[in-house]
Amino acid sequence: MRPTLVISRRDFARWVALSSITAAVPACARDPERDEAHGVDGVDGRALDPVELEARIARLRGDGNPTLLDGVRVPMRDGITLATDVWLPSRGGTPLDGPFPVVLERTPYGRNRPSRSERSRAAPEEAESRAEVAARFTARGFVVVYQDCRGRYDSEGEYEKYVDDADDGFDCCAWIVEQPWCDGRIGTKGLSYAAHTQAALASVAAPGLASMFLDSGGFANAFQGGIRQGGAFELKQATWAHRNALVAPEVLADPEAKAALEAVDLHAWFARMPWAPGDSPVSAAPDYEAYLFEQWRAGTFDDYWKVPGLWAEGFHDVWPDVPMVHMSSWYDPYPRTAVDNYGGLRRAGKSDVRLILGPWTHGDRSLTYAGEVDFGADAVIDGQGAPDFWELRLRWFEHTLHGLANGVESGPRVRYFVMGGGPGDRDTAGRLRHGGRWRTADDWPIPGAEIRRFHLRADGALTEAAPEAPATLAWTHDPRDPVPSIGGAITSGRPIMEGGAYDQVEGPEFYGSTVMGRPLAERDDVVAFRSPPLERAVEVTGPIEVELWVASDAPDTDVTIKLVDEYPPSEALPEGFAMVLTDGILRLRYRDSYESPSLLEPGQVYRIRVKAFPTSNLFAVGHRMRLDIASSNFPKYDLNFGTGEPEGAATGVRTARNTLHLAPDRPAALLLPIVPS
Repeated sequence: MRPTLVISRRDFARWVALSSITAAVPACARDPERDEAHGVDGVDGRALDPVELEARIARLRGDGNPTLLDGVRVPMRDGITLATDVWLPSRGGTPLDGPFPVVLERTPYGRNRPSRSERSRAAPEEAESRAEVAARFTARGFVVVYQDCRGRYDSEGEYEKYVDDADDGFDCCAWIVEQPWCDGRIGTKGLSYAAHTQAALASVAAPGLASMFLDSGGFANAFQGGIRQGGAFELKQATWAHRNALVAPEVLADPEAKAALEAVDLHAWFARMPWAPGDSPVSAAPDYEAYLFEQWRAGTFDDYWKVPGLWAEGFHDVWPDVPMVHMSSWYDPYPRTAVDNYGGLRRAGKSDVRLILGPWTHGDRSLTYAGEVDFGADAVIDGQGAPDFWELRLRWFEHTLHGLANGVESGPRVRYFVMGGGPGDRDTAGRLRHGGRWRTADDWPIPGAEIRRFHLRADGALTEAAPEAPATLAWTHDPRDPVPSIGGAITSGRPIMEGGAYDQVEGPEFYGSTVMGRPLAERDDVVAFRSPPLERAVEVTGPIEVELWVASDAPDTDVTIKLVDEYPPSEALPEGFAMVLTDGILRLRYRDSYESPSLLEPGQVYRIRVKAFPTSNLFAVGHRMRLDIASSNFPKYDLNFGTGEPEGAATGVRTARNTLHLAPDRPAALLLPIVPS
C-alpha cells in the first residue's frame, strides 16, 4: 500500500502554481498573430520599428463604442459558472478582428456597477460607469473583461471572502487565453478587493498574465495588514460584512433576512462587545457571519493564512516576471501591503516592479485632502506621469501589452508623496493646509535614509539621548472605555469610523469619544512623548517602529503606538493641531511569535517591537514629533478584553495595568527613517 502524502495548503498551492507555469506557456507562446499584435514580428521575433508598430496597433483601436458580450458564463474547475462581461473593440457597431491584449478586473462589487476607483480630479465625487471605462480601453486596442467573484451578484457558488480568488482567477485567465479575441496576454487592474484578486491569481501563476496595476490591495500578508495587524483583528471586516451582506443574493432573496440586516444599529452593537456567532450584527446573513468569525478566531499565523489570496509574499517566487505597479496611500489600510509586495518581488528577481504612495484615503487618489487636512493642489495622482488616472493606466498597458515606447519605460521605480511644508493655516473649507510634494527614488526604503533612535524619557521627552536613570510609567486599560480611533489608515468603516488625517481630539463624530474636545494625549490611558520644538525641518520617510520594555498584570494586553506631527499654537490654530500620521498595534501574546502565541507572566518585563505602517512627512520648524502609547485604538482594532481567552471568543472583561520601563539598560525608543535634506 502506497503511503499517503500529506502537505500543507501552502505547499500544495505552490506545487499547482509551478506546474501550471509549464502547462500554460505553450498555449500562448509564439503565436504569430498574437506576436504581431504585441509588436513582435511573428516570423523571426524581431522588434517592430515604431511606425510599423503604431500601424499594427491602430487596426486594434475601436471607436469608443465597444460591443458588449453581457453575462457570459465562464466555467470554473468545480462546474460553477461566473458571470462575465466582455467588451470588444468595435467600429461602427462591428467588432474588430483582433486578436487583442485583454485588461481584466475581477470584483465582488458588481461587474456592471461603477467602481469607486474610476474617478479623476475633474470629477472626484462621481465614478465613471463600467461602460465608460471600457470605452476608454477598447478605443486604445484592448478587450476589457469584468467578472463577478464567486457567490456575488450574478455569479454562482457560495461566497467565502478571499478564499476562492486564486483558483477562480486562474480558471478565468485560462478561459480568456483560449478565446479568439485574446492575443494570449492579460493585464489586470482594480482597486482594493480587485487588487486582492490580482495578487491571488498571480500567486498561482495564472496563464497569460503579462502586466498588473494593483491599486490599494493585494494582501502581502493579510495577518499583518487588511484582516489582522500585530495580532489584533481589524473591525472594518465587520462593518464591511454588514454592508455587503445587504446585497448578497441569498439575502436579497430572503425579505426577512434583509429586513433584519437593515434594522441593525451598528453603533449599539459596537457598544456591546464581545460578540459571538448567532449574536452579532451580521447574524441574519449566516455565511457572512461564518467567515467573519472564522477570520477573527484564526489567531495563529498558520496554514489557514499561508495560502494564495491571503499571503502573496509566500508566493513571490511563483509570481510571473511581468511589469507591475503597486499603489497605495498613507491613510489606506494597504501601504504596508504595497511596500512588502514591492520589496519581496524585487528580492524574488522580478525585473519591473514599481511603487506609488500618495497622501490619500482608500482609493481617493483624486482628492487633495484626507480627513481634515489638505495636502495641496499637486497631491492628486492626476498629473503624475499622466493627465489623469485613466491615462496613467492606459499608458501603462499600452507600453506593457502593446509594446509602445511612450515614456513609461523611463519612469521612476518609486514615486512617493512627502506630506508637509504647507502654510499651516486653514483653507475656506476649514481644513488644515499641511501641503506636500512628490518625490521619486530608485528603491524603497529610500536609499540614504538613516534609521535614528529617539528615546522615550520619564518626563515625556523624546530625545536622541538615552535616559540616565531607570523609571517607569503606567496606565490602566479598561476595555469598557477604550481610546477612540480618530482617523488614520481606515477604510470600509462607515458608519462607525473614518480614515484620514485628523486632529487627535475627541469629538462627536468619532465613535467612543466621551469627553468632547479632550486631546487624546490628556487621557489617563495614553502616554505621550514629544520632541523639543524642531530647529530645522526633518523628513521622515519609510517604516516606523518602536522598541519597548513593558509589563502587565493581565495575561494578555495590547500596546498601540501612534506617530503624530504636533503643530504649535498659532493665530490660525489657537489650540495647535496634532495630526496623526500612522499607527500600529501589538497583541502581547504574539510578542515572540505569530505562529506560537503565549500568554504573559504577570509583572514580568518583556522586550517588544511594535510596527506601524510606513509614512512620509516633513516635520516643519517649530513642530514637535510626538509618539502616543496606549492599549487600545477602537474601533479600528478589536478590543483586548484582558482575559487571555482565545481570539474572537471572549466571554469576560478585566482591566489591565500596564507598565512601560525606561532605563539605560532598557532604552525604549522610536525608530525613525530620516531622509537627508
